[in-house]
Order: sequence, then structure tokens, then C-alpha cells
Amino acid sequence: MVSVLLGAALLVTLVALILSLRRSPGPPAPTEDELAAVRREAEEVRAQARADAEEIVHKAEVQAEHVADTARAELEDEATTLKREMRTLREDLERRETRLAEREQRLDAEARRVEERGQRLSETKRTLETRRAELDRLDEDRRRVLERAAGLTADQARAELVAMIENQAKREAVLITREIEGAARAEGDKRARKIVTLAIQRVAGEQTAESVVSVLHLPGDEMKGRIIGREGRNIRAFETTTGVNLIIDDTPEAVLLSCFDPVRREVGRLTLEKLVLDGRIHPQRIEDVYERSKADVEQLCVRAGEDALVELGLTDMHPELIALLGRLRYRTSYGQNVLKHLVESAHIAGIMAGELRLPVEPVKRGTLLHDVGKALTHEVEGSHALIGAEIARRYGEHEDIVHAIEAHHNEVEVRTVEAVLTQAADAISGSRPGARRESLEAYVKRLERLEQIARDRHDGVDKVYAMQAGREIRVMVRPDSVDDIQAQVIARDIAKQVEDELTYPGQIRVTVVRESRATEFAR
Repeated sequence: MVSVLLGAALLVTLVALILSLRRSPGPPAPTEDELAAVRREAEEVRAQARADAEEIVHKAEVQAEHVADTARAELEDEATTLKREMRTLREDLERRETRLAEREQRLDAEARRVEERGQRLSETKRTLETRRAELDRLDEDRRRVLERAAGLTADQARAELVAMIENQAKREAVLITREIEGAARAEGDKRARKIVTLAIQRVAGEQTAESVVSVLHLPGDEMKGRIIGREGRNIRAFETTTGVNLIIDDTPEAVLLSCFDPVRREVGRLTLEKLVLDGRIHPQRIEDVYERSKADVEQLCVRAGEDALVELGLTDMHPELIALLGRLRYRTSYGQNVLKHLVESAHIAGIMAGELRLPVEPVKRGTLLHDVGKALTHEVEGSHALIGAEIARRYGEHEDIVHAIEAHHNEVEVRTVEAVLTQAADAISGSRPGARRESLEAYVKRLERLEQIARDRHDGVDKVYAMQAGREIRVMVRPDSVDDIQAQVIARDIAKQVEDELTYPGQIRVTVVRESRATEFAR
């Protein structure tokens, strides 16, 4: 193709040269020979270009035929491949159609079987319902027969069964707890008994029951007239100055002083005692002696508080707290002197803390102060435990000691070991024999309630006795109605009810007695 183009370009160039030569007026026209040569050369060029063109066309035709043959072969190969793939796809499709047809046949057969099974289940259900109805009728008939035979309804029988199961569960629980308690008591009772008895033995002290009313003995009955004074002016001045009621009756050579505040009553007693010894009794003298007696009692209170601290080995306590402790010297609780109770409780708590390898000083300090609020209960409204805790906090006591004070009657939840030991020492000191006394009316009511709790709601109980000043309940049960395990259940139930309903110092023993007697007569 390139040669053809070159030949054509050369031919065009020659023609243009000839034309330019003819037109140009320059040199003379070429000769015939020259023109013939040019023509021959042009013919040669034309012949060569034609030959080249033919050769190029021939090559192009050959190449085109080769390309066409190659394309035709490739198309035939692709057509063959497509036919083969189509044949494969058709066969695969036929196989799938065959499998789908078989699956549809299986599904139809399964659907028929499910339908048949559903029909059989429906028939079975109807049969079961019929049988259930028959069984219900039979059960109802049998229940009626059993109720007629037993003389009980179903609800009554169920209640008896529940009661029997409950009783059986209690019996089994008692057996299990008895084994557990036996294993625990072996070590617990031994150690607790050692700590408590050692504490009581080491701090056993005398307890003097003090009266609410102070008695002052006179040298003679004529002193009563001098105490009363002209038209009763001395007794009025005494009561106005001291705030203590002076009772003068027919008791020989004695007068009574009554006041709700024990410190004020002691000041009044000391004042009257000094007046009687001096013999000069008149309003001005009463006021002077009262001031001196008041100062003396305050000093005695401080000295009593300091003595308590010295006895317990405690130091660094605020002077106001010491004075409040000393005021408790003149206060009693159920006949027990409060200050002596505090000292005794502190000794017991300290011994228990030492046995438990705890710091002794904080435990003693908290126990000594646990009833300090009683010195102000007639002046401040509220519980003496909370009042005492507030006083201790005000005068800089540690928060653990404040907590032991406020928690010793469970008005605040116990959180520390010190508070637990304070509670235990307080209970030991107050509940030991001879420590306290209570009013006859409250004593009788407590014993009656103890017997009532043991007698009520317990089947098989024959007799109940409250013994040892209410520290033991002895329950007699009928042996034909209660066995040994049931007796243990009754004892546990009574103890639990007493714990929930009554408030008492120490502990109360519940003893259930089951005694069998066989009696015959010889004739």
C-alpha cells in the first residue's frame, strides 16, 4: 500500500513538472527524445505501481481469506461449545424436573399420611375425652364413697394432709437441727461459758437496792415541829428552795423526802440532815445550807465519776462526762445502782474483749458510757441510748464508742464488735440473780403472759407452770397425744413466740415434760 502511494505521488509530480515546463516561458521546450524518455519513465513507474498495487491487493485478499477462515473456525468452535453447554443445561434441567416431579409425588404422599394421622389423632382425642369424662365420673363417685366412708370432705382431708405433712416436716427439721445444734454446742457452749463465768467471777460485786424515796432519821419527834416551823413556813421554804417534797407523817423519828430527780433528792436529804444537826431551821438558813449541800453533792458526783474511771483504768475523759457519770451514783434501775451497773458492765466487757484478743480500752469506755443518757432523761426528751450517744459525740468521744452507746438497745443497727460486747455485758450485769427487781404488777403480768403463750395454740398441752421468777416455763404434755419429736417442736415454737412477743433480761428456758405412767389395780 505504501509503494502504491509513493508511485502515485511520483507520477503526479512528473505530470506537474511537464505542465510547468510547457507553461513556463523560460528555456526552450524539451525535445521529442526527452519527452519520450520521460514518458517511458512514467510508464515504467506506472507499470511498477500497478504491479505493486496488484501484489498488495493479492496479499490483502490472502490475508482476508486467512482471517475469514480463522474467524469461521473460531465461530464454529464457539458454536460447538455453546451447543454442548446447551445440551448439558438441557440435560440438567430435565434431571431437575424429574427430581421435582418425584418430590411433589413424595410431598403429596406425605400430605396424605399427615391428613390420615390427623384424623387418627382426632379420633384418639375424642376417645381420650370420652375416657376422661368416664374417669372423672368414676373419680367423683369414688370421692363421694370415700367421703361417706371417712366422714370428711375433700377440703378437710386436704387440710389434714397438709397439717400432717407440716408436722412431719417440723419433726424432720427438729432432727436435723438437733444434730447441728449438738455439734455447735460442743464448742460454743464451752467457750461462751468460760468467757461469761470468768467475767462474772472476776467482777462480782455487792448490789444494794436503793429506794426511790429517801428516809432521814431524826433525833426525836420534837424535831418534826421545828422542821415544819411556824404555820409551816420552814417546810414551804424547804420545798421551794430544794424542789423536794418533804413528807412528815406518823412514822416515829423519821421523815420522807420524795423527788423524781435522785440528785436533787440527795441534795435535799443532805440539806435537811445538816439543818437537823445544826438545829437552826429558818428560811434564810435553809437557803444557805442548800447552796453548800448542792456544791458538796456536785463534788461527790465528780469524785464518784473519777473513782469509776480509776477503777477501770481509763483516762482523758471530758469533765462534763465525768460529772454526768457521777450523777448516776444516785440513780437506780429496777433497784440496781446505775453507776455500779456501768462499772460492772465495763469490767465484764473488758474481760470478754481480752478473751477475744480485742482492744480492751475502747470496749470498756463504750460500756461505761452506754447509760450516761439516763442522767438527763428527765431533762431531755427521748431514749437514753440516743441521748447518751449525742452527749458522747458532743464531748469528743470516738465514733465507735458513740455507736456502741446508741446501739446497745438495738435502736440503731449494730455494726461493730464493740457494740455487741456492750450489749452482752449490759445483759449479763442486769440479768444475773439479785441484780434487779421489778414491780409486782409487771412481774405477775409477765408470768401470766408466759403461761398463756405456752398454753395457747399447742395441741396436747396439759399444764403450764412459770418457774424461777419467770426464767423457766415448764410445760406438761399428754403422752398419748405428743411424742418425743413433737415435744421438741412444741418447745421450739414456744421459745420462738416468747422471743417475738416479750421483752426480758437474760434468757428463758422452755422445758417440755412428757411423762408416761402405767397404773393397774390388784383385786
